[in-house]
Amino acid sequence: MKKALLLNLATIALLASCRSTGNNVYDSSTVDSTALAAIEKASLVKNITTLSSDDFLGRKPFTKGDTLTVRYIENQFKSLGLAPGNGDSYFQEVPMVSINSSPKRKILTFTGKSNQQLSIHHLDDYVIGSKRLKENITIEDSELVFVGFGIIAPEFGWNDYKGLDVKGKTVVAMVSDPGKYDKNLFKADTMTYYGRWTYKFEEAARQGAAGVLLIHDTDAASYGWNVVRSGWTGPQLNLDNQTNESNTTAFEGWITAETTKQLFTLAGKPMSLLDEAKKTGFQAVPLEIKTSVSLTNKIRKSSSNNVIATLKGSERPDEVIIYTAHWDHLGTGEAIEGDSIYNGAIDNAAGVSALFEIAKAFKAAKSQPERSIAFLAVTSEEEGLLGSSYYAANPIYPLAKTVANLNMDAFSPLGETKDVSIVGIGQTEIEDYVEMSAKKFGRIVKGESNPSSGGFFRSDHFNFVKVGVPGLFMGSGNELLSADTAAIKIRREKLAGRYHTVHDEIDENWDFEGILADIRLFFDIGYTMSMEKTFPNFKSKSEFKEISDKRLVK
Repeated sequence: MKKALLLNLATIALLASCRSTGNNVYDSSTVDSTALAAIEKASLVKNITTLSSDDFLGRKPFTKGDTLTVRYIENQFKSLGLAPGNGDSYFQEVPMVSINSSPKRKILTFTGKSNQQLSIHHLDDYVIGSKRLKENITIEDSELVFVGFGIIAPEFGWNDYKGLDVKGKTVVAMVSDPGKYDKNLFKADTMTYYGRWTYKFEEAARQGAAGVLLIHDTDAASYGWNVVRSGWTGPQLNLDNQTNESNTTAFEGWITAETTKQLFTLAGKPMSLLDEAKKTGFQAVPLEIKTSVSLTNKIRKSSSNNVIATLKGSERPDEVIIYTAHWDHLGTGEAIEGDSIYNGAIDNAAGVSALFEIAKAFKAAKSQPERSIAFLAVTSEEEGLLGSSYYAANPIYPLAKTVANLNMDAFSPLGETKDVSIVGIGQTEIEDYVEMSAKKFGRIVKGESNPSSGGFFRSDHFNFVKVGVPGLFMGSGNELLSADTAAIKIRREKLAGRYHTVHDEIDENWDFEGILADIRLFFDIGYTMSMEKTFPNFKSKSEFKEISDKRLVK
């Protein structure tokens, strides 16, 4: 009887992992070698090389590079035999506004209570801009207030604006959130949305501030001042609904760490005030400093495009799994050693090229996916996740029928790794699929190495998450498989510091095997999910589970 029981259990387990589709049987414990063979290095390299070439001018929305890029992606989707994803079109138009803010005076001056002054220089010491649709922005004698992290989070018992009236004033705030510095606060070293710079700007606007200046800190922000500087150089894009005076301050910007020291000295305040702001019960501190800001805005309304294609499901075509990768980068900017094109090979020509390889794999699969698969290349991620934000607000496929979003952004060219890293681990049940697929390839699953950087909020999956669709953002881990430590050291040195610079180009230092391994994993996760009838959800402790539950009962 015991043997019979075990045999029956084994049979049930086998049936649970297999599904008949036509004349084939799908076994979720194995990989489809035919499908995986369609993922090829040659075509991957060709597409990355093309999309990150100087011909595409850094793929900035609203430029010639925009037109060239979306047409290239459309043609690739067509050549792969994918159907248009938006009715009879491969495009979803995303209306936006371009604002090129320039300070009328490059030197910004702060005046203390004894009429002592501090003058700082545009780009070197500060960046500044405005989202308001006004050609001229002028703020006179605005008082500065240090508001710590600039956070109001009732669920964590935190309010940096308590008892404070900042109408007409300029708030100075730190990036990140208290959990980075005290593991007993917020979510410890896993950054919450309250730590994102976008939240700081939004909250300052809700409080009626005239302006907001964020204090840059390389460790807390997880990137250097050069990234802030390049990102704030030239026109900035926004969705139309992000430019209303009711939800924007008159100006927003950043100041360097050194400028912060000088500013506190002018105010007669110790730098230890930054440490005080990391503790529960901190009260905002007026700095008794004033500044005046004058900006000129060059405004242009236009639109960019998300590019979308689909492979219709064989059994449940109304249910869809969406793969995303953003196609944009920073365009052209300040020249560095004669190079002014921010090519964006890693970020994110590699991700877009992965869409094509995964599409090839689905087309080649022995058993075609039972659910539909959408391939969505979104615009304007670098400008604040705008393309995915627009899609989430205007979904082509009903959110209640959207199974999951699998997002690919910035693959690592360092080589194959034993581990795979999930950004924001602990959020969704997609992680169970990652575990299942990783085992097939002999890989292990870990969380991100720097959870305090807020990576979960920094790519396009997050806009799906906000509307209740489970999203996955993952990449290579840290355990490189190569035993050639000398070669690895050289490759790390050669590839370091490319994020958001003109050096993000494809070259002889790239090892594509890790990228290919991650692409195969991404395919298998989505393919496994496409053959099931269940919908993954958020995990019980996720702050997004409630909204996801509501989505699924619609």
